[in-house]
Amino acid sequence: EVESVKAVSPLYSPVSGEVVAVHSELVDKLDQLAADPFGEGWIIKVKLADGASLDGLLDREAYQKQCGES
Repeated sequence: EVESVKAVSPLYSPVSGEVVAVHSELVDKLDQLAADPFGEGWIIKVKLADGASLDGLLDREAYQKQCGES
């Protein structure tokens, strides 16, 4: 779950596995989510249950291209 001042929302993931790290310092540095989402703005780290779950995912470039087409 992701908690804000006004709501608690589920955190959805396209992969399954075990959460092995939570970026607890992010609570005090929420600007990192937008400023550096692929670096210091990470939320959780997951040990994948099945590496094949990555097969259907887009990489960053393909995702940005798809978003631009919408």
